[in-house]
Amino acid sequence: MRKKINNTETSSFRDPDGFIFFVGKTLYRQVNEGGQSDFDFLMSSGLYQELIKKEMLVSHKESLKRLALSEDVYKVIKPQIIPMLTYPYEWSFSQLKDAALLTLDIQEIALKHGMNLKDASAYNVQFIGSSPIFIDTLSFEKYKEGEPWVAYRQFCQHFLAPLSLMAQKDLRFNLLFANFIDGIPLDLASKLLPAKSKLNPSVLTHIHLHALNQKRMADKKVNKRKFKMTKFQMISFVDNLKSAINGLKIKNNQTEWGKYYSFTNYSNKALKEKGLIFDKLIKKTKARLVIDLGANTGRFSKIACQSGAYVIACDIDPLAVEIGYIEAKKEKNGQLLSMIVDLTNPSPALGWANEERKSFNQRVDVDCVVAFALIHHLAISNNLPLDLIAKYFSSLGKWLIIEFVPKQDSKVKILLQNREDIFSDYTKEGFEKAFLKYYKITEVKKIKGSKREIYLMEKK
Repeated sequence: MRKKINNTETSSFRDPDGFIFFVGKTLYRQVNEGGQSDFDFLMSSGLYQELIKKEMLVSHKESLKRLALSEDVYKVIKPQIIPMLTYPYEWSFSQLKDAALLTLDIQEIALKHGMNLKDASAYNVQFIGSSPIFIDTLSFEKYKEGEPWVAYRQFCQHFLAPLSLMAQKDLRFNLLFANFIDGIPLDLASKLLPAKSKLNPSVLTHIHLHALNQKRMADKKVNKRKFKMTKFQMISFVDNLKSAINGLKIKNNQTEWGKYYSFTNYSNKALKEKGLIFDKLIKKTKARLVIDLGANTGRFSKIACQSGAYVIACDIDPLAVEIGYIEAKKEKNGQLLSMIVDLTNPSPALGWANEERKSFNQRVDVDCVVAFALIHHLAISNNLPLDLIAKYFSSLGKWLIIEFVPKQDSKVKILLQNREDIFSDYTKEGFEKAFLKYYKITEVKKIKGSKREIYLMEKK
């Protein structure tokens, strides 16, 4: 009996050479006849093999042609799976920077093999743990002598512009990706950047002058002669962009949670015990895929990694996520994925018909949800009813390991000091009552030296 073939993946409709589709939950990519020449050259030139060896491109296996969704099929391939999809508006500064450098490195290697990247979209990069990887096998085309890099403007809009804004203005400027899905317009970036940014030759050339040239080229009276570029010039051009990206550094600013563990109200002993309790509970779940909500820099996420799980560490604070990513990268942690998430306003579905980029909720399907030092921020700082919090957490995964922070805790007292306490249900009894609608409570562990307790719950 033939397996059910789902509709094509909505994020891949723009590519005339092929698309992503699913058979059940199995991912496939169809290569259309129009993409045959470039695909065959990718496979025969040695480029694919080099990129796979360097773990820069997702690998694939050739699959059954009969799975194809249309008659113009050339091949069907089964790509390597990415555990969790993330998007540029959910990345820290260094994640976006590493994605940019990966794209440029691939372009240089492609040129040596007689190929060229026709796309330089940030959405063509994903992360497996702390390592970026290119996912679009059909972004490669044969290099044509004399032609400039067709993806140059896209690279500037997807990488150089947001990175420059994040470095020189504010780390949260990557959130503009949610409004400009095709990258931040260069004229807008030019207006938002400080005047002193023009003193940087790379930013001046690739953003300010590039934006001005775009405006001039929009005028039909301008002579639009095609610019010629030799391969040597192309390689030098890519090197120049690399220098521009490498030269961008974030300011030494601090956000609210960047130094969370330096001012936590836990004693060292209590913090250590919390880790031991968590280690025992996470092992009991036997979870292979974990999401740590409000992870800060990922202290407890790493404990979950040690149990063998792949962990998605989420936090609202871009600096905390930045620190967590850099630490995971130094440790070469392939099991810890960092991402910026505001739980009170998680990433929505975006793009054409609101289907091109999936919402955060659509992408999360884990074995275990972890929520430490979070419930009081959701319930008190954001006035979210405990019942709604429980319902939402239960939609994300089977198991829940959650820390209840009572009103007697010093952190809750701080939250309540300048506002009326209208939270009569925010008690241990009220918490348990709300969560028992969706879970059964398996274990409760008190953290010695604190007023907090950790619950292990299983979804009903």
